Amino acid sequence: MSVAWKVSKRCLARAAPGLFPPELVVRVKAIACELPAKLGVPLSRWSIAELARQVRQDGLEASVSDITIWRWLHEDAIRPWQHRCWIFPRDPLFAEKAGRVLDLYERMWQGAALGEDEFVLSADEKTSIQARSRIHATLGPAPGSPIKVEHEYARCGAWAYMAAMDVHHARIFGHLDQKSGIEPFNRLVDQVMARSPYKQARRVFWIVDNGSSHRGPVSVERLRNRHPNLHLVHGPVHASWLNQIEIYFSIIQRKVLTPNDFPNLGVLRHRILNFQEHYQRLAKPFDWKFNRADLQRLLAKHTSQPLSPAA
Repeated sequence: MSVAWKVSKRCLARAAPGLFPPELVVRVKAIACELPAKLGVPLSRWSIAELARQVRQDGLEASVSDITIWRWLHEDAIRPWQHRCWIFPRDPLFAEKAGRVLDLYERMWQGAALGEDEFVLSADEKTSIQARSRIHATLGPAPGSPIKVEHEYARCGAWAYMAAMDVHHARIFGHLDQKSGIEPFNRLVDQVMARSPYKQARRVFWIVDNGSSHRGPVSVERLRNRHPNLHLVHGPVHASWLNQIEIYFSIIQRKVLTPNDFPNLGVLRHRILNFQEHYQRLAKPFDWKFNRADLQRLLAKHTSQPLSPAA
């Protein structure tokens, strides 16, 4: 059943305000829920003005105004001018891999609670962090005026930021390198695992995505050989949103890198590492609420087959 038909069924009994019949409201909402290209209109999405024009061109109603159409759409929160990107989970073991990660956030592993001497870290790299030197100096805010940043800039190189976070104790570790890869990631692991309490821990779980520096069984074996108490846990493909370090990276992006105005790589490096120390003094564990039940509901929206609980 199409979205347009579902909207039409909901609206059949709803009277149109003013002089317009309810059938017109239903038809306008149905058009709004169709992609313009399907109706032969060379647009990617509707605006109110373009939707109103289409209604008039179709001969449905010559006098209906843009604001009236907006009001009708507003009744059902239909906003065809907006769009959002998404990706369908393609990993055949998505539920199983995601479930392991979610269990670790709740301090569980294979059905048993983690001990006080076991830790969970979330790790990844933020690549291509550019230093952009603005052609003219950035101006601070003033009454009635925001910060002003020159549009033109010179590129001064880029860093890759390797970072890990203890998700239950809000400890942040990180370093910058000229590029990402196996060796820079190994240095991050060594940086963490060489210090207490991780060096003496019974088990330290590292949650990672499927990036090339820590992908597949080979990386599991390589890191276990370096640190026998380290357990590498891969999330599903295309599921970085399950990795809590990405939340920290988003904070870095908002608070440190936007706007991007750094005269050289040295200043950029100093700013990032200083922020890491600053954040560490204030940090608390993220209030993570997404659990296995939420995961099952999410995946059930995209499959006609019931999902069996992950092992």
